Amino acid sequence: MYIKKNTKKFNQIVLSLFLGGFSSFSILYCVQAILPIFSKQFCLTATESSLSLSATTAMMAIGALFTGVLSDIIGRKLIMSISLLIASVLTIICSTIDHWNMIIFIRALIGLSLSGVVAITITYIVEEVHSNSLSLCIGLYISGNTIGGCSGRILSSMIAEYFSWNVSLFIIGVFSLISSFLFLYFLPSSKNFYPISINYKKFLSNFYSHLKNPILFNLFMLGFLLMGSFVTIFNYIGYRLILKPFLFTPSSIGLLSIIYLTGVYSSPKAGILINKYNKGKILVISLLLMIVGLLITQFNQITTIILGLIIFSGGFFASHSIASSWVSAYAKFAKVQATSLYLFFYYLGSSIFGTFSGYFWFYSKWLGISIFMIIVLICGIFLSLKLKKLN
Repeated sequence: MYIKKNTKKFNQIVLSLFLGGFSSFSILYCVQAILPIFSKQFCLTATESSLSLSATTAMMAIGALFTGVLSDIIGRKLIMSISLLIASVLTIICSTIDHWNMIIFIRALIGLSLSGVVAITITYIVEEVHSNSLSLCIGLYISGNTIGGCSGRILSSMIAEYFSWNVSLFIIGVFSLISSFLFLYFLPSSKNFYPISINYKKFLSNFYSHLKNPILFNLFMLGFLLMGSFVTIFNYIGYRLILKPFLFTPSSIGLLSIIYLTGVYSSPKAGILINKYNKGKILVISLLLMIVGLLITQFNQITTIILGLIIFSGGFFASHSIASSWVSAYAKFAKVQATSLYLFFYYLGSSIFGTFSGYFWFYSKWLGISIFMIIVLICGIFLSLKLKKLN
């Protein structure tokens, strides 16, 4: 009953999840490259502007705790399809609004909707794909997320520069709406899913059991630190590059998102390496790459900054691929809740660090951001070393 690679259904899964991940992360991150535009148009600080992303990821984190359980009752494919459809429609609606507080509200609803895709997809893969192809499929799915996030940033920044941010969100929303129907059409129905009723006592007990498990808890905290550092760096690099001596335009800042394509290589590569070597060891190396990348960005030359961001991004996507697949593989029961908890901490890190780090930018600019993130990543290395001992 499990789907193996090099089969028609495996190719359909890869295509469908690519479309779903591409659309979801285009919607999620389309605002990141235009944060300076929001600051200018609505007279906002960098911290206030970052709320357009942080509100989305915060609600996504909360939604991830519940949408996975809801899918245990009515099915994975239905929840993912409806969630993607609603998020697309809300993005189109958001493009018509010019009041900042209302934009934040709609973006929060979008995050809640997208949780139905991001919280369930890996569980769907684990249930339907053969174990020999699991790491590869998860890596390819994360690659689709990467390309989607990259494309959303590039499109939104370019369209916003030549037209407006409203037009950019509208176009991304329409494209995602079309993708949601293709997702529904191509994604194979679940064959290994069996609906269950909600036992609230067991539901809470499963969460508690996962949280007190030392390996899972360390993985959850690692996800919190990883996503927090990644979003922080790319939230504020745009503010650095619009200043002298760089004076980048919004579209130029958006083009930096091409760097995310390092994840297309590093995510599947990490999945292959952990089948050969110790996961904890590869995790530590990936985190060290992130720190090295940040150190390189301290030089005030654009080519050096780009090189540093490439190394940083490659390390991030490798780390995330390892941590997320580790959670799915290690959880022996209530896998969907284990994945939901990982995503909760993962996107909570994005929300908290993505906005809180604005204060470091305000007082110390890029140096302050970098020092704070290096401290965060050192904490991540300690967690990885602890995981290596526990595993």
